[in-house]
Amino acid sequence: MDKLFMVSFLGMLMAVYGVSGNMVYANIGVLNELESFDIEEDNEVNVFDIPSWTSERGCKVLVNVDSFGAVGDGISDDTQAFQKAWDIACSTTQSVFLVPQGRQYLVNATKFQGPCKDNLVIQIDGTIVAPDEPNDWDPKFSRAWLDFSKLNGVLFQGHGVIDGSGSKWWASSCKKNKTNPCRGAPTALTIDKSSAVKVKGLKIRNGQQMNFVISQCDSVRVNAVQVSAPGDSPNTDGIHITSSTNVVLQDCKIGTGDDCISIVNGTSNIKMKRIFCGPGHGISIGSLGKDNSTAIVTKVVVDTAILRETANGLRIKTWQTSAVEINQVMYRNISGTTKSAKAMKFACSDTVPCSNIVLTNVNLEKKDGTVETYCNSAQGFGYGIVHPSAECLNSHDKDCMVITDPASKVELADPSREEIVHTEL
Repeated sequence: MDKLFMVSFLGMLMAVYGVSGNMVYANIGVLNELESFDIEEDNEVNVFDIPSWTSERGCKVLVNVDSFGAVGDGISDDTQAFQKAWDIACSTTQSVFLVPQGRQYLVNATKFQGPCKDNLVIQIDGTIVAPDEPNDWDPKFSRAWLDFSKLNGVLFQGHGVIDGSGSKWWASSCKKNKTNPCRGAPTALTIDKSSAVKVKGLKIRNGQQMNFVISQCDSVRVNAVQVSAPGDSPNTDGIHITSSTNVVLQDCKIGTGDDCISIVNGTSNIKMKRIFCGPGHGISIGSLGKDNSTAIVTKVVVDTAILRETANGLRIKTWQTSAVEINQVMYRNISGTTKSAKAMKFACSDTVPCSNIVLTNVNLEKKDGTVETYCNSAQGFGYGIVHPSAECLNSHDKDCMVITDPASKVELADPSREEIVHTEL
């Protein structure tokens, strides 16, 4: 960080907020640590343009689901063919599990389990579609459709689609109709108990409930993934991260009926960069601490994001009396519009307040009214442009709200010339 800026920032904190020198230096330390949390270069394995596949001379070994009896007409059940192809691909070094382009494969709920041989590539160029009837779903797989687990060093990529066919699941939700029983529904794509995984270029849509879950993983890179579901589809979080560390989401476009990105317990070292969100409920940490449970989330950076008419903006959600620890969260280069007056809401635990929340270069608006920041047991600071104001992070009041006049428009500073080029989802 520039030394002149450091000195100026230190002086600003002392002059404006009257904080002690020790607190200022602590804030500078937190800022330095979050600013230096960088994304690793994406050293991908590019197999898009390889004209042929062979096992000779150490090249990739093609395992095509069509070779195992998959029909790809969207009507025939191709589950068994996928399972057979997976068994071969997983047990073969340098293999490519291929879902060819131009076809639609109907696949029932399936577990694709490792560990697998080295350098496995999962190449999805066609469309994988789920059965659309909830009443015919196998109860053994009540919460997952395509479930990949215990993988290491695996690359998911392709121009294909994972389609959860969720419309009947949404219609039967108690959130859609209060006379319906409340029940869980499957996640479209789950990566669980895995490490050193990369996911690039896929389209995930119409999840029965959540679209994409990363659970109990370490070192996951998600790049240029698109997630979509209708804005009124219930509980269809775009990307949900739980009990995972060292996760990067980059250049993703997400539009759903719930949180675009949700981060929950046992999660640390998460970076989101160049994210487009909308429709949806914004970017959320939580909910955490239900039924008085303990929870920890630390070191989360959201860097360069556009929110477009989201129901909420930036949120931290906890059950107020729970022992929930949230520490070191940075939001920078964030712009857009929300439907809620509470463009930023940091509702933290009364037992363990959130600490070291940092905001810079944030500009969130509401088309037809004022915007505000709500804080409960949340501590941190903002610098540069922050709209609506986040002065409540510096307040010693447990419950605080800052309202910003809609006439006080601000121009958002150039976010390091990193622009998002997007199309509507």
